[in-house]
Amino acid sequence: MKKWTLSLLTLVLVMVLAACGNNAANNGAAGNTAGESSAAEGNAAENNPTSAEPVKLVVGATVPHADILKFIAPKLKEEGVELEVKEFTDYVQPNVQLYEKELDANYFQHQPYLDEQNAQNGFDLVSVVGVHVEPFGAYSNKFKSVEELPDGAKVAIPNDPTNGGRALLLLQKQGLIKLNDGAGITATQKDIVENPKNLKIIEADAAMLPRQLAEVDLALINTNYALEAKLNPTKDALFIEDKDSPYTNILVARPDNKDSDAIQKLAKALTSDEVRTFINDTYEGALVPVF
Repeated sequence: MKKWTLSLLTLVLVMVLAACGNNAANNGAAGNTAGESSAAEGNAAENNPTSAEPVKLVVGATVPHADILKFIAPKLKEEGVELEVKEFTDYVQPNVQLYEKELDANYFQHQPYLDEQNAQNGFDLVSVVGVHVEPFGAYSNKFKSVEELPDGAKVAIPNDPTNGGRALLLLQKQGLIKLNDGAGITATQKDIVENPKNLKIIEADAAMLPRQLAEVDLALINTNYALEAKLNPTKDALFIEDKDSPYTNILVARPDNKDSDAIQKLAKALTSDEVRTFINDTYEGALVPVF
């Protein structure tokens, strides 16, 4: 009897130990599976761009470019790009700050102006993509047509080389002056060979021209500054450039970042169907998409 009891106890003990061993093995396997799962999830998170920290882009712009950038900011955020728009009221600092890496890009200028700024300042800034044209217009608070301009009328134009030349070319197209045959986008008053109305052409900072309308008979104003002054280029301008103007406004970056993923996403967003619709609906011809 004692032998049977001892054998039974031994059998029970063996069974208990075996069960404990199996449980430990199962728990270890479960732990390994959980660890492998967590690692896989971690790797998936690292490979998923939507879970990564967004890339921040600081872009300098004037109006209306800044409004277009703000329009696409939510879309870019979904693609992992946080867009900060830094607004300027002049044409100098956006390029200076981009060159000095205080900005990642800028959007306010056309190619001739960029070329002139690069040459004058030793910059190496580059165009990324063309977005829209802002037809350049002539405005007056005193007259309703070109024919009304009196002899000796005071005409104000921008004082920077490219926009000054652009203004003179537009005056020539209206028959108000005639330039040398070789005069191009950098034409100056020295290139004027005929001035039948004896126009008195004065030069001023482009941003100041809307404020000078009361002091002059005619002012040729960049569209962004006209819009800031609540002027409607398609309704208020006495005359305006054609929509096929070569002065396309461009997104500009540096050679070191122009091909980066974030800049390319910005370029793609600026030339999307949504932006085309936004420009056409919002500006009604004052801005013309080129894409």
